[in-house]
Amino acid sequence: MSEYLYADIGYQSMSKHGEIVCGDHVEKIEKPDGSVVLVLADGLGSGVKANILSTLTSTIISRMIAEDLPISYCVHAIAEALPICSVRKLAYSTFTVISISPTGMANIIQYDNPGAILVRDGKEFPLPFVTTIIEEKSIDAARVQLQKGDVLVTYSDGAEHSGVGPGMSYAYGWGRDNIVKFIEPLCHVGFSAKTLNTILLDECYRRYSGECGDDTTALTVYMRTHEQVNLMIGPPSNREDNDKMMSLFFSKGGKHIVCGGTTSKIAANYLKKPLEVKMDFMDDDDDMPAMAHIEGVDLVTEGVITINRVLEYARDYLKDNDSYTQWCYKRDGASQIARMLFEEATDINFFVGRAVNPAHQNPNLPITFSIKMQLVRELSECLKQMGKNIRVSYF
Repeated sequence: MSEYLYADIGYQSMSKHGEIVCGDHVEKIEKPDGSVVLVLADGLGSGVKANILSTLTSTIISRMIAEDLPISYCVHAIAEALPICSVRKLAYSTFTVISISPTGMANIIQYDNPGAILVRDGKEFPLPFVTTIIEEKSIDAARVQLQKGDVLVTYSDGAEHSGVGPGMSYAYGWGRDNIVKFIEPLCHVGFSAKTLNTILLDECYRRYSGECGDDTTALTVYMRTHEQVNLMIGPPSNREDNDKMMSLFFSKGGKHIVCGGTTSKIAANYLKKPLEVKMDFMDDDDDMPAMAHIEGVDLVTEGVITINRVLEYARDYLKDNDSYTQWCYKRDGASQIARMLFEEATDINFFVGRAVNPAHQNPNLPITFSIKMQLVRELSECLKQMGKNIRVSYF
């Protein structure tokens, strides 16, 4: 059932109030066979020392697990590298390991971190954890076949403790049961893993009243099938290649986005359909150009200005993802492209024309051919960092 499953992954951290760095760390390794290893480590305490400890833990374990070494060997190595704190008698770092094969088989290993949550069909699905003792440490392990639509969430204890502290409204913290209830209805919406993760951390931040009492990290995996999106911007450098470029573009499965005025006209001529300008989206954002419509094309927008805004959203998405509250609902071209590329697509094909637009040669316009090429390169790189499969073809 699962050779076509795609693990959409999102993670983010918030530092304890007053600390420069977060004491939690997430490590991700993608193996050549398509499997992925994820480790969320929580260093003892907070600040720089905790960050170093969690980084060491996640780095060591992720690389060992990626080499298919037994978990007992990995835990022994960590026990040797990170001994027990002589004062608190606690491990210097706790961790959760999630290893997902190309077929969606997941192995989850936990040591003193809050229990991972699997949501299936909108409800929590109990994970079959088995506890073993390794190096005097209690290790929980579960193996489960993930399915399309499954959402797997793990986090550091700062999430469950959110709201605890002087002057806070939640004397006992948010707690696991309430986190499950919060996550369950969100899994039906179709948000990407990154956005689901951001919504969860935003709620933790709100419960801490903007001042986190502990380092807080969340890691979300959303299992989905591959979805292809094709984006074309700019006409080919040789007009004789117009039909070739259009034929290859429209032969691809999935959704189709056409960016740029001249490119849209070529696409309309190729499809023998009218190009209709749509002015009803202008009220969303006065800075964004109007869009258009061509029968047979999912989205038709302006070119460089629109893609530049998408790139701004992509950069933010890879950081704090603050701008998702804008592009997740707005109707302008950049917002719709962002939703299609960030939320829907797993595989993205760029068709980039190398023709120089005469309109861009106006010295009063800060747009050049090199800028367009740079935008595409940077956007492609951002999408790769999101875990998308990217292919760029030039004409």
